[in-house]
Amino acid sequence: MEREKLFKKVLDCAFKVHSKLGPGLLESAYEQCLKYELEQLELKVEAQKPMPLVYKEVKLDAGYRIDLLVEDQIVIEIKSVEALNDVHLAQILTYQKLANCKLG
Repeated sequence: MEREKLFKKVLDCAFKVHSKLGPGLLESAYEQCLKYELEQLELKVEAQKPMPLVYKEVKLDAGYRIDLLVEDQIVIEIKSVEALNDVHLAQILTYQKLANCKLG
């Protein structure tokens, strides 16, 4: 599937979940609901996917886990906070790099 169409489907599902649930729940609740919505579209979704850090050809378990990886193309990091900050941006950029994904 074309990346832009896939990204639109992901956004549509995210807006659907947020509209239905509203703010204030734990990230895990939004994650499960978003995973469900994406799977209803028959998309491949991996939840809490471990992402090793490769250093000098050695895979290291640095504790990185992607909340949702959609079709091996889009990294989704769920946040249930009042405002995003620089550490959140750094986190998604790290996951995108480790997963070799252009969208997150």
